[in-house]
Amino acid sequence: MSTPWEEAENESLELRLLQEAILLKYGYDFRDYSQASLKRRVHLRMAASSLSTVSEAIHRVLHDPDFFDLLLSDLSINVTEMFRDPEFFRAIRDQVLPQLAGQPFLKIWHAGCATGEEVYTMAVLLYELGILDRAKIFATDINRIVIARASEGVFPIERMRSYTTNYQRAGGKKSFADYYTAHYDSAVIKSFLKKNIIFADHNLVSDAGFGEMDIIVCRNVLIYFNRDLQDRVVKLFSDNLSAGGFLCIGTRESIRFTKASADFETFNRVQRIYKYKRYTTGEKE
Repeated sequence: MSTPWEEAENESLELRLLQEAILLKYGYDFRDYSQASLKRRVHLRMAASSLSTVSEAIHRVLHDPDFFDLLLSDLSINVTEMFRDPEFFRAIRDQVLPQLAGQPFLKIWHAGCATGEEVYTMAVLLYELGILDRAKIFATDINRIVIARASEGVFPIERMRSYTTNYQRAGGKKSFADYYTAHYDSAVIKSFLKKNIIFADHNLVSDAGFGEMDIIVCRNVLIYFNRDLQDRVVKLFSDNLSAGGFLCIGTRESIRFTKASADFETFNRVQRIYKYKRYTTGEKE
């Protein structure tokens, strides 16, 4: 009979094998994700699917694509809402966008956008400042299923009351109902907010960026990565920001100890908004 220590060691090995199975079968690399978070999410899926061991989950991953889609949704971060953390979006409205409003064209990347609520939030802010027509928003996530949902822009109607409150707390002065159409139990985001958004599946672990961005928003994603992966992702963002561009992360996250931290200066400490330092010609590799 194995000891608790041996059982824990065996499960740790099984989790590593699960990550390898996901990588080899589907191309998603979770090896540098926080192991505590990954273990917790795998256990939740096992319980929901009546599986007793990680080895059973590995078998399902290899032979049941529908099960993998469920597990992928568990492993990716899909909790979001419109104008989530209103003070953050007030800072975007009042401090960040006014610095960029004079540019002829804006490029914004929402990395790890989940079902898209924060993407549409940004579109509302751009619209109210009169610059949506000259902006392009790239909205990406590792999970192709949630990206498809995000592109539809359809949300439960009962969420609109809390979203309206968030909007007002973030400095919104218009009627929030102007931005969606009620259809039975759903709220459909109006098409003029969608037209300059490009939705795409994208893997922060392995994929390249989209060229120089004026704003990159990646909130509450880095917290699920280990230190090495945080280093690589922040470097990816650094490489894809224009001079004077902004990086926005979650309030529980920091780039302070990453290798690319010297590329940034703190713009808003409380809301974790950083500004990419301006380089002279040839200084940035």
